[in-house]
Amino acid sequence: MNDQVIKQPAHPKGLWVLFGTEMWERFNFYGMRTILTLFIVNALMMSKEQSSIIYGGFLGLCYLTPMLGGFISDRFLGNRNCIMLGGLLMAAGQMLLFFSASIFASNLELARTLLYVALGIIILGNGFFKPNISSMVSSLYPPAERSKLDTAFTIFYMGINCGAFLGQLICPILGDVVDKSGVRDIHAFKWGYLAASLAMLIGVTTFYFLKDKYVRTPDGRPIGGLPKNNTAEDYAEGEAQTAKFSNTALGVAVVAFMGLGLIFFYVFGQNVIYSIIYAAGITLAGLIISDGSITKVERDRILVIYIVSFFSLFSFGQLLNRQVLH
Repeated sequence: MNDQVIKQPAHPKGLWVLFGTEMWERFNFYGMRTILTLFIVNALMMSKEQSSIIYGGFLGLCYLTPMLGGFISDRFLGNRNCIMLGGLLMAAGQMLLFFSASIFASNLELARTLLYVALGIIILGNGFFKPNISSMVSSLYPPAERSKLDTAFTIFYMGINCGAFLGQLICPILGDVVDKSGVRDIHAFKWGYLAASLAMLIGVTTFYFLKDKYVRTPDGRPIGGLPKNNTAEDYAEGEAQTAKFSNTALGVAVVAFMGLGLIFFYVFGQNVIYSIIYAAGITLAGLIISDGSITKVERDRILVIYIVSFFSLFSFGQLLNRQVLH
C-alpha cells in the first residue's frame, strides 16, 4: 500500500477574489430585494398591485440587461471595467434608495421619483456586472487543469449563496423593524439600503485592489482586459472571437422587436416596461440563434436552454406573484 498522498494543486487566488466580489454583490442585490416591496407599500404608500408591477419589471429588466452588458464588454470595455462600472452603479442606486427612504415623510413625490431612478441605475449596473464576473473563472486555469472547473464553479456559486443568505438576513434586520405590538418602523428601511450599498462598495474595492495581482491567467496575463488588446490565446479552443450577424438578421430583429412590442402593448394590454421586456427577450433569443459563428452543437445546446427557461418562467412567475401579493 502506498502511503504517499498526492497533493492536488490549490485553486488560484484569483478564484477567491471573484468569490468575494460576487458574494458582496449578491448581498447587495438580494438584500435590497428583500425589503423593496415592503418599502414601496408601507413608506411610499403605493398599492400592492403597483408594487407587483414595479418589482416584476425591475427583475425582468435585471435579467435582460446582462445581454447588453455582455455585448459592451466583449466589444468595447472588457470584463474588468464592466465589473467596476456595474458595481459602482449598483452602489449608487442603493444610495439613492437610502435617500428615498430618508425623505419620503417630507417629500413623497421626490421619494417616489428617486425610487424609479435608483431602480433604473441598479438595472443598468446589474447588466454590466452580472455577465462579466462568472465568465472570468475558467480563464484562471490552464488546459491541463480544466477538470477542476466543476469544483471552481461550485466554490464560486457558494459565494453567490453566502452573499444572498447574508443579504436576506442582515438587510431585513436593519431595515424591516417591527416592534412587539406588530407596528413596523417605516423610517428604518434606509438602513437596509445603506447596508446594501456599503456591501457593494466592499466588493468593488476588493476587486479593484486585488484584480491586477491575482486575476490572471496561469502564464501571468491579465484576465478581462480591453477587447482590443486580446490575442488568440485569450479565447478557448474553438471559441468564436466575434459574432457573425448578417444585415438581414439584424434588420429582421429590429422589425420583430418593434412589432412584438406593439402587439404586447395593444393586443395583450401589457404596460410599456413589460412589453419591452417580452419583445426584447424573444427578439434577442432569435438573434442569438442566427449567429453564424456558432456550431450546430452550440445551437442545439442553446435551444435546450431556451426550452428549459421557457417552462421555468411559469413556475418562478407564479411563486413571485404569491410572494409579492401575499
